[in-house]
Amino acid sequence: MRKSGRPLILITNDDGIKAGGLAALVEVAKPFGDVVVVVPNESYSAMSHAITVKHPLYVKEVKRKKGLILYKVNGTPADCIKLSINTLLNKSPDIILSGINHGSNSSVSIHYSGTMGAAREGAINSIPSIGFSLLSHRHDADFTFAKPYIKKILRHTITSGLPKGTFLNVNIPDGDNLKGVKICRQTKGKWVEELIEREDPHKRRYFWLTGYFRNFEPDATDTDEYALKKSYVSVVPCMIDTTDHQYLNHLKNIQDELQVQ
Repeated sequence: MRKSGRPLILITNDDGIKAGGLAALVEVAKPFGDVVVVVPNESYSAMSHAITVKHPLYVKEVKRKKGLILYKVNGTPADCIKLSINTLLNKSPDIILSGINHGSNSSVSIHYSGTMGAAREGAINSIPSIGFSLLSHRHDADFTFAKPYIKKILRHTITSGLPKGTFLNVNIPDGDNLKGVKICRQTKGKWVEELIEREDPHKRRYFWLTGYFRNFEPDATDTDEYALKKSYVSVVPCMIDTTDHQYLNHLKNIQDELQVQ
């Protein structure tokens, strides 16, 4: 597909091939280049950066027309990126897009998100990558008002690129009252898990995971949670390098104490 001279855009998601967010993202991306879509054949939400190693991966071509090829895979979003880069594509994509996820991936949700796992895999391979999420879990979510912002961010990234090892986490409030874009940092917070215990017809105990998000800094005004609360699109630049450089220097200063004589 690179023969056209247009950018090669790779798209995946974690909500599966039938997700409305996928169709919306393909629609936005097509004017910018040739699009290859490689997506899970079902929902792999909350799979983070999981990869498949215990059973074979099967790829099926679903659609092929000028400027667009669509495949489905019985694997995770990260699997889709690995298969695309190493097998399905004859050249590296110019950009990787993941989403549009149905539901927020702000704050620590980035660590659980299959959408962001795919973007992270792209960044590992030095490909500019962006994960997009809409703050709506509805199957029939309306992406109309999100599309212009995705278009702007996509155009800028294609033109300017991203630093190697950096990927973007973009979250978009639901609704028609978006006020603009805020470049933010990730909110400090966590999911407080609650496991609901039940019993099945065979008298076996089982659990459903549920819970709620706790914001550790509700008064901070430079975070993604604050931006989303105020109806702004939040853009958080993330890094593959998870080193705590400040603490690294501390450990270097005391490393002699850690030696075994």
